Amino acid sequence: MAIFFLPTTNTSHTILLSTPKEPPPKYSRRIKATAAPVQLKSKKLTMQSLEKAFLSQTILSYAKSGRMEEARQLFDSAKNPDLFLWNTMIRGYTYAKFYEEVIALYHNMFSAGLKANSFTFPFVIKSCTYLAATKEGLKVHARLFKCGLDSNFFIGNSLIKMYSAFGLIDDAQKVFDEMPAKDLVSWNSMIDGYALNREGRKALSCFKDLPGSLGKQHDGFGIMSALGACSLEASLKSGREIHGYMIRNDLEKDTKVVTSLLDMYCKCKDMSSAEKVFNRIPIKTVVTWNSLIGGYSLNEQYASAISCVKKMLCENTEPDTVTMVKLIAACAAMENASVGKTIHAYSMRKGFLPHMYIETALTDLYGKCGELRSAQLLFDRMLEKNLVSWNAMLAAYVKNQEYRKAIDLFVGLLNDSVEPDLYTTCAIVPAFTELASLKDGKQIHSYAVRKGFSNNLVLSNSIIYMYAKCGDLKSSREVFDRISHRDLISWNTILLGYGIHGHGKAALDLFSDMKAKGYGPDELTFLSLLTACSVSGVTDEGWVLFKSMQKDYGLVPQTEHYVCMVDLIGRTGDFDETLRFIDEMPLAPSAAIWGSLLRASRNSNNIEVAEMAAERISEIQHDNTGCYVTLCNMYADAGRWDDVSRVRDLMSEKGLRKTDAVSLVELPTKQYSFVNSDMSHAESLVINEASDKLSTLIGMNLHKPDDVFDPIHIGEVMTNRHSVRLAVVFGLISSRIGSPVLVKKNVRICDDCHDALKKISKFTCREIVIGDSSIYHHFCEGSCSCGDYW
Repeated sequence: MAIFFLPTTNTSHTILLSTPKEPPPKYSRRIKATAAPVQLKSKKLTMQSLEKAFLSQTILSYAKSGRMEEARQLFDSAKNPDLFLWNTMIRGYTYAKFYEEVIALYHNMFSAGLKANSFTFPFVIKSCTYLAATKEGLKVHARLFKCGLDSNFFIGNSLIKMYSAFGLIDDAQKVFDEMPAKDLVSWNSMIDGYALNREGRKALSCFKDLPGSLGKQHDGFGIMSALGACSLEASLKSGREIHGYMIRNDLEKDTKVVTSLLDMYCKCKDMSSAEKVFNRIPIKTVVTWNSLIGGYSLNEQYASAISCVKKMLCENTEPDTVTMVKLIAACAAMENASVGKTIHAYSMRKGFLPHMYIETALTDLYGKCGELRSAQLLFDRMLEKNLVSWNAMLAAYVKNQEYRKAIDLFVGLLNDSVEPDLYTTCAIVPAFTELASLKDGKQIHSYAVRKGFSNNLVLSNSIIYMYAKCGDLKSSREVFDRISHRDLISWNTILLGYGIHGHGKAALDLFSDMKAKGYGPDELTFLSLLTACSVSGVTDEGWVLFKSMQKDYGLVPQTEHYVCMVDLIGRTGDFDETLRFIDEMPLAPSAAIWGSLLRASRNSNNIEVAEMAAERISEIQHDNTGCYVTLCNMYADAGRWDDVSRVRDLMSEKGLRKTDAVSLVELPTKQYSFVNSDMSHAESLVINEASDKLSTLIGMNLHKPDDVFDPIHIGEVMTNRHSVRLAVVFGLISSRIGSPVLVKKNVRICDDCHDALKKISKFTCREIVIGDSSIYHHFCEGSCSCGDYW
């Protein structure tokens, strides 16, 4: 047994090496044929060569087996390691997926005075690719030119993959075009690069050019990439052509390729062909089953997806985590919590949990099924969370109308190490919209701009609606005008914004622009327009639109459209015509239809029609408080106090209670809330004094109680102490002179306050915007945008 002591920089390594008892014949002959001094020198040189060769082979062996720590120790012990050893370490680190170490070694190599060669760069480029290190990758490519290796065949293939992964597909194409020679890998890399960057048409074009340019047939890798491109383009025709090519060239035996074919048919919504392909596969793997299960879910055949899992189990194929995720997603789409809980229990029994992706899917399931507590428990107990997990919980809060919790979670995410993405921002905007906080809405808009998300069309459309819902129609229109490539949703959203703000004429003008630019309206377009017409009282134009909807565009009016028309006709006070219109509707009248009629009868003081409408509403919605309150107010206006008492008793029997009025005033730095007769604010005395003085100045009765307007709480509140009046007064004395005052109220504004705010807007020369439970009222110069009809 001979012992070689290899020198080391830090620690000594003693390596036992078994050697033959006698030297090999060739080695023996060299010793006998050489003089002693030369023999010693040769022997010394040979020993160094053997040590070096042994060191190289040992490092290579460690690297191949993934024992990189031991390989690194030996590498560090070597004196002046040559390029082969550096490349061996770089290759080993690449195989072990220690990509940061590869980049570090690459730089150390140049610092040691060595130049990388064609065996170095492919592994360094691969490491840049996996690290998504774009800047480093560009530097490596630049160095290739200095080394004269820019035309190397293998390096070119690596560069194509790198640039494709970076999303720089044009640069990948440039590398491909400049390669002096290309092989099948080059073509496949380019096809896959186009597919990876969602340029399906170019991928398929490249796929078709390959046989003629290279003189070779496609292999499985190219076919899988091309099938992925067919899925991207939903090109069933191209997919079938590739399927035919596979049959002609006997490529249906490769399970991976056939699974890609199955996936293509699923994504192209041809489940019949997908099932035929699946049934012809002799040996089905769990990946094959998962593709079919995912296909059923994608095509909304959720019951078939669940049945497929049962068949899978019967054929003794065990599900994996992917199966569980796909199955849970199917249950979430069906909003079937019962089956979802069964799958949850199965996942626990089989040891799949804890698992981040399964737990995330379950969080999404429980959120969509309205089981928010279960979703919250799952999310809180997750050992590991990614951005998808946060997004699932955020979406669960928004769906279940827990908007404040959604915003708190979003703030928590900002303080976490996970960076929100575009989907996160799109998911949280509805929470700000529903809370109708303009200040917070502006903050989320600013955040989207800073993150570079503001050019996204889906997000821009959401922000248009958010501003309109928060009462800032001007900002809503500014966002709309900045969109370079609008879609129909963009137009519909801004039209709806004009609708809820009662700007009927402006909405009609915008509709003309929309048609001139080639956009065809849909049902939502007409709903927005009819809303604008009904709110602003544009009766004749509303009728023209309603008839045009059916005659010119073949669109079938839905309940919402009829609600607008009942409201529009009701404005005329012609209840015979209104009731005739309701009777001739092809749809059964809903509570909203009768509510629209009730609103019309209230404005015309027609108690008989109001009683009939309220009765119909109570038959459909037994807990509708609004209809009783409206009827009660109308009885009080007519002095029918016995009927007032009767309605109040009926409400008590049913356990119905009038919603307490709350008004929120938006100031630049904060939002303030008020209730009727509010004395909780630090400046309440000043607010009340200002309200009294303002009421006197505009000629309103200061001490008139609202027993007529609020018979449910007779004598409790005077109208100049209503929450909306207090909020407006506070806004007037707390904001810059001349600026608008924005107030949101959770219930309908009363007639007395509506009349008072018209006068206040004229006296103060200020615009006052009030968003109540129905619409936005824009008070300006003594008039309101609703035309006194709401």
